[in-house]
Amino acid sequence: MDYPVAQGAVSAHSIDWLCINTMRTLAMDAVQQANSGHPGTPMALAPAGYVLWMRFLRCNPANPRWFNRDRFVLSAGHASMLLYALLHLTGYDLPLGEIRRFRQWGSRTPGHSELIVPGVETTTGPLGQGLMNAVGMAMAEAHLAAVFNRPDHAIVDHHTYVFCSDGDVMEGASHEAISVAGHLGLGKLIVLYDNNHITIEGDTKLAYSDDVARRFEACHWHVQNLGDAANDLAALEQGYANAIHEASRPSLIILRSHIGYGAPHAQDTAKAHGTPLGEAEVAAAKEFYGWPRDAKFLVPEQAVAHMREVRLKGARREAVWQEKFSAYRNAYPDLAGQLEAALRGAAPDGWDTTLPEFSPQDGPMATRVASGKALNAIAAQIPWLMGGSADLAPSTETLIKDSGDFEKGSYQHRNIHWGIREHVMCAASSGMALHGGVRPYAATFLIFTDYARPAIRLAALMGLPVIYVMTHDSIGLGEDGPTHQPVEHLASLRAMPNLCVIRPADANETAYAWRAAMARTSGPTLLALTRQALPIFDRTRLASAAGVLRGAYVLAREKGSQPHIILVASGSEVQLVLEAQARLVERGIDARVVSMPSFELFRAQGANYRDEVLPPSVTARLAVEAATSFCWYEWVAHGDVLGLDRYGASAPGQENLPRFGFTVADVVERASRVLGPGNSAPRGAARPS
Repeated sequence: MDYPVAQGAVSAHSIDWLCINTMRTLAMDAVQQANSGHPGTPMALAPAGYVLWMRFLRCNPANPRWFNRDRFVLSAGHASMLLYALLHLTGYDLPLGEIRRFRQWGSRTPGHSELIVPGVETTTGPLGQGLMNAVGMAMAEAHLAAVFNRPDHAIVDHHTYVFCSDGDVMEGASHEAISVAGHLGLGKLIVLYDNNHITIEGDTKLAYSDDVARRFEACHWHVQNLGDAANDLAALEQGYANAIHEASRPSLIILRSHIGYGAPHAQDTAKAHGTPLGEAEVAAAKEFYGWPRDAKFLVPEQAVAHMREVRLKGARREAVWQEKFSAYRNAYPDLAGQLEAALRGAAPDGWDTTLPEFSPQDGPMATRVASGKALNAIAAQIPWLMGGSADLAPSTETLIKDSGDFEKGSYQHRNIHWGIREHVMCAASSGMALHGGVRPYAATFLIFTDYARPAIRLAALMGLPVIYVMTHDSIGLGEDGPTHQPVEHLASLRAMPNLCVIRPADANETAYAWRAAMARTSGPTLLALTRQALPIFDRTRLASAAGVLRGAYVLAREKGSQPHIILVASGSEVQLVLEAQARLVERGIDARVVSMPSFELFRAQGANYRDEVLPPSVTARLAVEAATSFCWYEWVAHGDVLGLDRYGASAPGQENLPRFGFTVADVVERASRVLGPGNSAPRGAARPS
C-alpha cells in the first residue's frame, strides 16, 4: 500500500473524524499544490459528505454505472475536491496520484467536477446547472419506476442527492428547478443547501437576503433547517433520514456551515472560497484538526479501511439488486427486455421504417408540422423517447399523441409540460439523459435558446444525446416581430462545439433530420424548423432527402459537366435557390443547387465527398440563409452570402422575406454579380442547353 500510515489505534468515534479530516486535508493540499482552487467548502462540508456517503448513499465504486445507484450531484462544482476525496477514499478508480495532479493537464481531477471522472454524475461548475440536472435525474427515476415497477418488484428505486451553495440558490435557474420539482412532487430528490454566508466578494449580505426556507416551502418542498450543525454528525444523520422518509415532496436541508472550517485566519472569509490558503494557514488548520503540520496528502490506513466499506457494501447491494432483477425478468420478461433496451439506448430494428414519406401533393407544409409527424412515428416505436415544450407544444408540434401528461401521480406518461421555464427544461433534459433509460427531447422557439444556452452548452460538453426541437426559425415567422425572430442564433449555435444543428428544407428533409438526431449519441442535436409552410420537393426529379444524413448534398445538378456557380442554402431558403436555378438558365448560367441542412454533419464527411458536393474548382458560390451571414464563408470562401445582418420586423412572414431581400429575383441578381461583368457564364464555359 502506497499510503503514508498514521500509527495507533482509532476508536469507533474518532474514526469518523479521522476520515473527515483526511478529506479536509486532501482538499487543502491539492488546492495548495495546484496554487488554484476552492478549499473552503470542502473543509466545511466534509462531515455532511461523509455522513451521506457512509450511511445513506447506495452506490458501488467497483461499478460506477450500476443503474439502481443513488445519484450524487455536487452542484457547487467549485468544491470538486470534496467529491474527489470521497471518490478516492470510498474506492472509486481515482488514485491518490490524480488528486496530487488536481487541476493539471491530463489529470482526472479537473478544477470543476466533470463527467470524465468515475463516480461523477454530471459536469458542474456554472452554478445552478447541477441542481437542474438533478431535477431531471429525479424525473427519470420517477418515470421509469412508474413504467417498470410492479407491486412485488421495485427494481427502479433510488434517490438523487444534491449539495448546492449560496450561489446555486441565487442563480435564477434555481427558481425554475425548485418550482418544477415541487410541482411534480419529486419525493426522491434531496438537496443540502450549504448556507455558509460567503461568496467571492465577501459576506452574502452584500447582495442576498432571501428567506430560502420560505421560498422552498412556497414551492411545495419539505424543508429542514439544521442551523449551525455542520459538525454535528448525529444531526446530519437525522436530517438525511427525515428527508428520505418524506416521500411525497422534494426535500431541502439547510445547513449553516463555516467555510474554511479550522483555518484560524481564513474561516468565514472570502479568502477561503476561491484561493489557496497559503502554507502557513494550511499548517495551522492541520494543527487544529490534530494533523501533522507538515504532512502532505496524508491518507491514514485506518481511514482508507473504514471508507472502503462503501465498496464492499456497494458490491453486495448491486448483487442483491441483480438477483431481484433476475426474478423480475422471469416474472415480466417483456418489461425487463424493454428496460434493458432503454438503458442501452438501443433502438429496435426497423424503428425508422414507419417514418412518413411526403409527396409534393402533401404540401405546402411547415417543417415543424412534418417534425410532429416524425416525432409521433418514432415515439410509437421507441417508448423511452419522452419530452415536452416550454408551454409551446401546440406551436412546436411536440406532443406525443398516444401518451398522457407527465405529472405528479402520473409519472408513467411521456408528455412533459415545463411551463415557461426554458432553462430548466434543457438542463433537466440533460439530467434525464445522464440518468439513463430515457431519450429526452426539449422544444421551444429558436429565439428562446437564449434562455437555455448554458444548459445546451453543457450538454454539448458532456456529449449528451438530447434532441432540441426549435421552431419559428427565421423572420419568416412573421408578425411577432424582431423580439421573436432569430437572426444571430443559427450562427451562434453552430459555433458551439459538439452541438449538431440541422435546418431542413422540406418535410422529407425533416424526417431524415429526425433519423440523424436519433442516430447521434455523442452529443446533442438541434432541429431548426419553420413556422411557415414550405413546398415539398418532388424527389422523383431531385435528389433523395437521405442526403441530410451527410449534412449537405446536391439537390439539383447542373446541366453541363461543371457548374458555373454553386447555390447553397438551408431551410426555407432552399426553395429560393432551387427556383433561381431555373431563372439563371435564361441568363446562360448553369447553376448547381446544394441543400446544406447541417454544417456539422457535412464537416464529418470525408474530403472526397465534400469536394464532390462543393468542387474546389468552382469558386463562384452564393449561400442564402435568412440569418447572420458570417458563418457561411466557410463554404463559399471568396463567393458571396445573401444573409440577414440586422434584426427583423413585425409583418406577415410572406411580406418580411421579400422586404429583406429573400426572393428568387434577389438570388438571381446576387448570383449574377458573383460571376462578374456580363452577368453570365464565365468565359469559355459551356452554356446550359
